[in-house]
Amino acid sequence: MNLDEKFQYMATEKPYNDLDPLLSDTRHLSTKMTNRINQEEDPEKREQLIRELFGSAGVSPEVSPNFRCEFGRNIHVGDHFYANYDCVILDGAKVTIGDRVLFGPKVGLYTANHLFDAKEREMGGCIAKPITIGDRCWLAANVSVLPGVTIGSDTIIGAGSVVTHDIPSNVIAAGNPCKVIRPITNDDKTSFTGHDNL
Repeated sequence: MNLDEKFQYMATEKPYNDLDPLLSDTRHLSTKMTNRINQEEDPEKREQLIRELFGSAGVSPEVSPNFRCEFGRNIHVGDHFYANYDCVILDGAKVTIGDRVLFGPKVGLYTANHLFDAKEREMGGCIAKPITIGDRCWLAANVSVLPGVTIGSDTIIGAGSVVTHDIPSNVIAAGNPCKVIRPITNDDKTSFTGHDNL
C-alpha cells in the first residue's frame, strides 16, 4: 500500500497501524519541514513552506513557532488562517479549517485515538476521525479539539476547553467537556472599526 492508499484507508475510520514504517517516515519529514517553518524569518518563504506542507491553504496562512503537525498533507486551511505559538495538529484524518480562523497559544487538534485494548494499542492500533472548524472561529489558549468534532462558524471556544463533541455556530462555549455558554449577539459589538483605534 502506498502513502496515498494508506491515507485513503485511514479516512474510513477503521483501525490502522500507527507504527507503519511509511507513516513513521512521513512524520519524520513533517518534523523536518516544521523545523524549517519555525526557523524561517522571511514571511514569503515561510508561507511557501506552509503551502508545501499543508494539503491546501488559502490567502496568507500564518503559523507562529513552534508549530507541529503529524503529516501536514491532511490539513486544509482557508484564507487568513493564523495559529499562535505552540500549535499542534495531529492530522491522521482530514482537518478542515475555514476562513479567518484564529488559534491562541498551545491550541491542539487531535484527529487520532489509540485503540482501547492494551494489546491492540501496543501493536500500534489507532483510529482517526476528521475535524472541521468553520469560518471566523477563535479558539483561545490551550484549547484541545478531539477526533470527529465539528465547530460551527463564528464560534468562540474559551481558554483551556476540551472539545469532545460538535459545537454550533455563533456561540461562546467553554469547559471540560466544552459546552455552549451563550449565543453571540449584537450586544457583543463595540465601536471598534479597526481604523481609528490604536
